[in-house]
Amino acid sequence: MLTYILRRVALALSVIMATLVSTFLLFFAGPADPAQAMCPELKCTPERLASIRTSLGLDKPLFQQFTEYFSGLFVGRDFQYAGDTVHCSAPCLGFSFHTGRPVGEMIFTRFPNTLVLTFMAVIIFVTVGVSIGILAATRRGTSVDRSLIGFSQVFGSIPYYIVALLFSLYLVTLWGVLPQFQSMDKGLLPYLGGLIAPAIILGLVTSTSYTRYTRNSMIDTLSMDYIRTARSKGISERTVLVRHGLRAAMSPIVTILGLDIAALLAGTLITEKIFNVDGIGKQAIDALRNDDLPVIMGTVLIAATAVVVMNLVVDIAYSYIDPRVRLS
Repeated sequence: MLTYILRRVALALSVIMATLVSTFLLFFAGPADPAQAMCPELKCTPERLASIRTSLGLDKPLFQQFTEYFSGLFVGRDFQYAGDTVHCSAPCLGFSFHTGRPVGEMIFTRFPNTLVLTFMAVIIFVTVGVSIGILAATRRGTSVDRSLIGFSQVFGSIPYYIVALLFSLYLVTLWGVLPQFQSMDKGLLPYLGGLIAPAIILGLVTSTSYTRYTRNSMIDTLSMDYIRTARSKGISERTVLVRHGLRAAMSPIVTILGLDIAALLAGTLITEKIFNVDGIGKQAIDALRNDDLPVIMGTVLIAATAVVVMNLVVDIAYSYIDPRVRLS
């Protein structure tokens, strides 16, 4: 077990390193000029652009720039900003070209909003999706099964931004059924209440895929010999479904759950923008509009780390969820 975990951790670190190198080369060795992001309305003189490049260290060789960026992740680094020397503590993801604030501070102050939204959405789409999937599997071929799966396919095929926009427009803005997002400064209950609307729509739309995955996986599992043996021994149907069927059927569900959680933690861009949630997804959109490369790069690095970590967790969780899986 320990050897397997160490091997997976080494592979995860190599993926993160490859992402860091490729992202750095894409942003800082590409045709775009990062110094232009600090020019109001892109009207800087050549002298001003040269001064900005010098202060940001963009006039240094590319390898030296990457070495300083990489070392800053562990020991921090110093920046020249507005004529002053500013220290960025580890893990240093750089300074925003647009606001002058440390990228790490900008990301991690907004990350709790994305984290809470993700947690609320996960509870909804796992509960709804798995429950409906089990119900459809146990009613296979009936009108209940066809109705549930048909509705999930139709609802899931509608572009998400349309559903989210309509949900926000009517239930939040016009009718006021659900409250708008508010910061934690307004209190815990208003803060959590403002996340109900985006969590509900995000959870319901995402649950459609879990309904189909759960149904298909449960149908395959319920046809196994050990399920028929359990039933022949007089074990209650509920115990057969939950303890024997669902546990074995959870493997593919856990796979997509890990990836979905990682994607949500990386930033629910459309949801946060529509519902005005001040998370890292909304911040990434603002950074793209302002050509704020350090913020974009920091968000990509955090997203890659989240995906790698969740994949590692899923791989380890397999052995505990499905008794047929054994780690070598």
